[in-house]
Amino acid sequence: MKKNKITALALVSVMACSSLAGCGNTGEAPESATSKNAEKVNIKLFTGKIETIDVMNEIIDDFNKSQDRITVEQEYQKDASNIIKIKFASNEVPDIMTTYEQGFVDEGKYMDLSDQNEWWDRMSPEMKEACTDVNQEKAFRVCTNMTMAGFFYNKSIFNDLGMKEFPAKWDDFEKALEKIKTEKPDVVPWFIFGSEAWHLGHLIEFIPHGYIKSTLGTLDAKKAMLKNDQSKLRFADSNGAMAVFADKMKNLQDKELINKDVLTATNDNCVQDFVSGKTAMFSNGMWAISSILDANPDMENQMGFAPYPAYMPDSSPVVLSAEDSGYSISATTEHKEECIEFLNFLFQPENQKKYCEAAKAPSAFQDVTAEWAPKTIADEVTAALKNAVNIGYTNEKPAGFSGDDAGRLLQNLFAGQYTPDEFAKAYAQAWNDGFDKKSE
Repeated sequence: MKKNKITALALVSVMACSSLAGCGNTGEAPESATSKNAEKVNIKLFTGKIETIDVMNEIIDDFNKSQDRITVEQEYQKDASNIIKIKFASNEVPDIMTTYEQGFVDEGKYMDLSDQNEWWDRMSPEMKEACTDVNQEKAFRVCTNMTMAGFFYNKSIFNDLGMKEFPAKWDDFEKALEKIKTEKPDVVPWFIFGSEAWHLGHLIEFIPHGYIKSTLGTLDAKKAMLKNDQSKLRFADSNGAMAVFADKMKNLQDKELINKDVLTATNDNCVQDFVSGKTAMFSNGMWAISSILDANPDMENQMGFAPYPAYMPDSSPVVLSAEDSGYSISATTEHKEECIEFLNFLFQPENQKKYCEAAKAPSAFQDVTAEWAPKTIADEVTAALKNAVNIGYTNEKPAGFSGDDAGRLLQNLFAGQYTPDEFAKAYAQAWNDGFDKKSE
């Protein structure tokens, strides 16, 4: 999800001084002391969203220059979902964070934002619902965008091979990959950049978790995950969503229908191979569009977008359609009002337009209009959303088991350390252990 362009982080240290003017014996009233409102405040914003670092730095810089009391500093961490656990444990909690886990909600680590009606009144009902915690019926984060994820594919390659539509069923999908490998041997059918654990974690979230969400329904799936109801989730079952997914992924690897360097390949490798026609498809979200078009603007008319094919018996294709760019405020921050002041600035329509167009994601606010993607690509996304079950992110996973942790299990499968059945059992064990761990 991510291009490796990181603007150097400039940390600004502001020292607050107050001084009292001396009074002589003239009978005049003393000069006013520095008011409380002039006290300097530093706000820490913590994020794992590499693709928005530059635009956020621009908005933060504008905010810092707009007044002289509050200084916001952005900190990016690649492994943010695990680094935040360390910050919570060491009492170095950022004031605002984009990381969000159900376990942390349950432990009271986020501030209740339900009364921020100036935000919710602007937001689409679907995104407001997505930000609402099922257990408490309160909102502990606010999202600014929507995002979608599925398969990006090269339409020129598909057309050359007479494949007019992206396959909706896994058997047909695998046949398409085999056709690409046979008739275009220099093209990798499906590129997976498996050195980046978050990417593999997304495959698990969108494919096997997607099946669970599409069959149980959004609300029942959330409840089953919150209660860890394995009678419905069936993570460890040999014919469950996890084992079948692992078997199909291992089969693709054995047939060389994915890139041989899956364990060392990076996002940048994927982008370069896709724009040069060396790979036919890859899985990702809207955040990938900017890096693709930066590398080759001509891809605007060659890039298709499609749902994940149905891979379980009697299942349907799925596509991610979910909240994105969510912000939570620490429950222990001493600067609640200053955090809200900054978020009010960030959420201004002109700033959100800039953010949407940089993040390549439509706004969750109904008063923001942005050209978040070229029309050809936006039309592809609209069609995919109409032709598949729309699923959300798995926010209900335990805080002790992050998406990166899940991705590392898939790395182990590709490395030959697990059979598909062993992978499913390891996943179930890690999930269960995550519920037992307390974020310190």
